[in-house]
Amino acid sequence: MKARESGMPDESMWSGFFSPDQTLAKLGLTGSCRDAVDLGCGYGTFTIPAARLVRGTVHALDIEADMVAATARKALDAGLSNVRSERRDFLAGGTGLPDAGVDYVMLFNLLHCDQPERLLGETYRVLSPGGRLGIMHWNYDPTTPRGPSIDIRPRPEQCRAWAEQAGFQLVIPQQIDLPPYHYGWVLEKR
Repeated sequence: MKARESGMPDESMWSGFFSPDQTLAKLGLTGSCRDAVDLGCGYGTFTIPAARLVRGTVHALDIEADMVAATARKALDAGLSNVRSERRDFLAGGTGLPDAGVDYVMLFNLLHCDQPERLLGETYRVLSPGGRLGIMHWNYDPTTPRGPSIDIRPRPEQCRAWAEQAGFQLVIPQQIDLPPYHYGWVLEKR
């Protein structure tokens, strides 16, 4: 089940929105992390820098075969052997990862899906105790050049509340500004 339309821009526009290394640092990914998962890896924008940082494996999951292939190709081109790209409908069938099997989950631009609570529940299941969740989403602002329509786009406080209801607690107490068009939260599994 594909998430509702996200308004994902083409890769050249998308990559211009971020400094992936800085974004990952702001969202709490550090070199002490063993394994991570990038849910909805897309172009691999965050998968590749995460793989350079973590000590273990980055699981790159996406429902789109072309995105999985692009991410795998970028990992190969970068000489990274710790990226496991997989086409997977994690919204419908879960991640396929073991309980408490990863230290960090990237949940970037996905909480506009039909059942965000279910997705956060799966995220909680796969995170190790004390593991971190990085949430990023498009600003709740209709002037952003892309992103899901405002009627399905979550407000920052909604993302935070959903995550806390799923059992996460804030690591950084305030919302993180990720200019020009995104915000984020860093939470951990209690």
